[in-house]
Amino acid sequence: MRVIGTAGHVDHGKSTLVQALTGTHPDRLKEEREREMTIDLGFAWMKLPPNEWLPDGEEVGIVDVPGHRDFIENMLSGVGGIDAVLFVVAADEGVMPQTREHLAILDILQIEAGVIALTKVDMIQDMDWLELVEEDVRRVFANTVLRNSPLIRVSSKTRQGIAELTNALSACLANRPPRVNLGRPRLPVDRVFTIAGFGTIVTGTLLDGYLNTGDEVMVLGSEQNELKGRIRGLQTHKNKEDVAVPGSRTAVNISGIDVDHIERGYVVTHPGDYKLTRRLDVRFRLLPDVHQSLTHSSEVKFFIGAAEVVSRIRLLGIEELLPGEEAWLQLELTKPVVAVRGDRYILRRPSPGETLGGGFVVDAQPKSRHRRFAKTTLSSLEALTRGTPADILVQAITNLGIAPVQDVIIRSNLKEEDARLVLEELMGKGQLVLLENGSLPELSKQSLVTSRAYWDQLIYNALQAVDMYHQMYPLKRGLPKEELKSRLKASARWFPALLREVIAMEKLEESGSVVRRRGFTIRFNPSQQRLVDELLSKFQSAPYSPPTVKECLAEVREDVYTALVDLGELVPVPPDVVFRRRDYDKMVSVIVQMLTDRGTLTAAQVRDHFDTSRRYALAVLEHLDAQGITTRDGDVRRLKKA
Repeated sequence: MRVIGTAGHVDHGKSTLVQALTGTHPDRLKEEREREMTIDLGFAWMKLPPNEWLPDGEEVGIVDVPGHRDFIENMLSGVGGIDAVLFVVAADEGVMPQTREHLAILDILQIEAGVIALTKVDMIQDMDWLELVEEDVRRVFANTVLRNSPLIRVSSKTRQGIAELTNALSACLANRPPRVNLGRPRLPVDRVFTIAGFGTIVTGTLLDGYLNTGDEVMVLGSEQNELKGRIRGLQTHKNKEDVAVPGSRTAVNISGIDVDHIERGYVVTHPGDYKLTRRLDVRFRLLPDVHQSLTHSSEVKFFIGAAEVVSRIRLLGIEELLPGEEAWLQLELTKPVVAVRGDRYILRRPSPGETLGGGFVVDAQPKSRHRRFAKTTLSSLEALTRGTPADILVQAITNLGIAPVQDVIIRSNLKEEDARLVLEELMGKGQLVLLENGSLPELSKQSLVTSRAYWDQLIYNALQAVDMYHQMYPLKRGLPKEELKSRLKASARWFPALLREVIAMEKLEESGSVVRRRGFTIRFNPSQQRLVDELLSKFQSAPYSPPTVKECLAEVREDVYTALVDLGELVPVPPDVVFRRRDYDKMVSVIVQMLTDRGTLTAAQVRDHFDTSRRYALAVLEHLDAQGITTRDGDVRRLKKA
């Protein structure tokens, strides 16, 4: 699941373009429609063109943000969880103030994937003007995260460029790595409301982990009230789901918590996964074009996820931060937030409103207020930026996916003895999975390990692949193991371990060379069943001279015939003979008994006994030869000796 966010100056056509792409106008407030201006976040979804993994196309969510400077803070609550940006610049106006401010925000948040839409091109007759606007856009976007983004000329009115734009968005997302999943669900709330008969509903983009219907959850944001509830239902793009996956736009129906107790910026998670904090250590960069420097103890607005909190800054190691410079800050927040190491954030000046810059969280739970000029403090922050040994190892394993212990240690750049101790600790906590037997101290350097989150993701992908196969091929008994292995890009070394685990979980079952969902059975629809009944009646009327394979295929489609074979109803006997299972089994039983009694048997004797033709008699005997039940000796058959 991916989420695309819009960006761009007011009245440049973001919402209209979203409507052209999705068929849904994202402005939901009466005031927005009256003023024809987006004030708060809007949401829509669409299907992108098909790709190799998703033959039906990828469904993505879209967050439409306000472009007016007065509502920039509403914009910030919507861009924190996006995977890519649809940046809109109107061809009749070109680059404007909020074009630059939105671009700076995306640069700070490191939203590296995007497509630039040059809108309203139907209003421009002068092609030279369009070339000048494009040139100016490229100049402004140079040296930012979107410098290499494709630029598409579009018109929401005439639909010029809409198909090209959807293809560009699909290509943009196809090149993005999957979201890192550490197995700790975190959904920043950007909207909260109630529906009669359902109760409290919150929406947001799930940043990590999975949420399941029935899960107990905490809603973090208030120090006064412990908000515990249970997930009553989940929806993604208005479709009911049992599981919400990382990156998805998700609506969560929560029982046990009153709607008045939840605000935008609160976070839905599992109990014990996260803690609230009022103090953060961060790395910060002041934008080069801000109007004045930043001084110690300045009051700012802090934005992270969907939260907006007033904060006071403490400059560490310096007295003043000049535009374009970086520094360590300790933020003292007036309200608690949920944050983790590596989270990106934005700071704004309250008055006059101005985006100052941003950076990333280094320590979300500092033990105390730092001494501003203590060298040990600055050294510690530098070390934390590089990560604790556990952080480094988890990151190394996350980057490698599944790898030998030796590769993980080399990637972490830690001493082997230290790395092994930390690996043992992480395994004890269940954060790592050893894919081969053994205990860590005696573990071979070539033994495979992975993170629990990565392993869980592979399990989820395997189940999704099997489910998709059942949906696409309902008359096939299951997904071939080799095809599943290929889809997961699995190695022959660890794929069997994955199969063992999902089978032990009673999610999948093996059937020869295929795997299927536990309990899955082939079922014919009424029209197919009528054809099957008619065909089987022909077998019943002539059990030992039945229809040939060619005649069966003429009666029913190939997929129905294959399903009957997979179900064991029919037994093909090469080259072109097929029997009902009960008739075939009876013939084999009788032939074996005749051979036991007589010692030898000819094709003519088999033909006469079953009142069939030589063709069918020979086919059965040759099949029994191939099965190793009989052996040919001239014109007769004998039972093969054990």
